[in-house]
Amino acid sequence: MLGFPANNFAGQEPGTNAEIKAFCKKTFDVSFDMFAKLSVKGADQAPLYKFLTGHPNKAIAGEVTWNFQKYLVGRDGTVIAKFGPRTSPDAPELVAAIEKALATKPDQ
Repeated sequence: MLGFPANNFAGQEPGTNAEIKAFCKKTFDVSFDMFAKLSVKGADQAPLYKFLTGHPNKAIAGEVTWNFQKYLVGRDGTVIAKFGPRTSPDAPELVAAIEKALATKPDQ
């Protein structure tokens, strides 16, 4: 799991990268890697999010609707699925998709 903070939604993440990381650790007990704050939409949208929001698979493509939107990426770098912000990290459908992706052996 990787976290990419963004301040694109109601100014929820205005702090520095260190402040955001500390807040996420204290408030949500985040133990996964947190990257530098970036933009997920607008004129300054990060290249990663240009790729994700413009993905050829329409189930994956589309604007980021709010913080905590999730993308599942396979071992080979293929984007497998998108989950909305209201989907909790331990939601059965997300856990099942992760388990399925982990069980899939990469092509050799």
